[in-house]
Amino acid sequence: MIYRTDYESPLGRVTLASDGESIVGLWLEGQKYFGDTVNGEMHREDRLAIFAKTRDWLDRYFRGEKPAIAEILLAPAGNRFRQEVWKILCDIPYGEVMTYGAIARMIAERLGREKMSAQAVGGAVGHNPVSIIIPCHRVVGANGSLTGYAGGIRTKIRLLEHEKADMTGLFVPEKSTAP
Repeated sequence: MIYRTDYESPLGRVTLASDGESIVGLWLEGQKYFGDTVNGEMHREDRLAIFAKTRDWLDRYFRGEKPAIAEILLAPAGNRFRQEVWKILCDIPYGEVMTYGAIARMIAERLGREKMSAQAVGGAVGHNPVSIIIPCHRVVGANGSLTGYAGGIRTKIRLLEHEKADMTGLFVPEKSTAP
């Protein structure tokens, strides 16, 4: 069974999903792919310990602290490729960015391949079911393009600014792949 609760963030309502022990989803209201990794209905339950712990983590994050991702037990559903991409996202430090291409090179090395498509990485990043905690907002195009965030470009910018990322050289493309 999958449980859900809501969290009111500075970015608006966030839905948290859990299997009872781990966080399996964290989606911003209106986010692309909202709940797509959850099979079946999510049942409302506000009192799970993992939800309290995650709310505390988010409170600290939005206060400007840098809580460790490892503090929250995460269990996002995804194939091996997506899991590898999400692990790399977890290693991107607060306030820093990494390109899809750099992640593709790291994945290729981990999987023993000569090369990997940055577009395939983009698909995995875009389908990250645990936004904010697994920091997909820290991934940018090779030319500094702020594209590909399922929560919307404005939200991506707000998260990067919140983390005091150096926005020099980063830009919103004229034609974006995200709302």
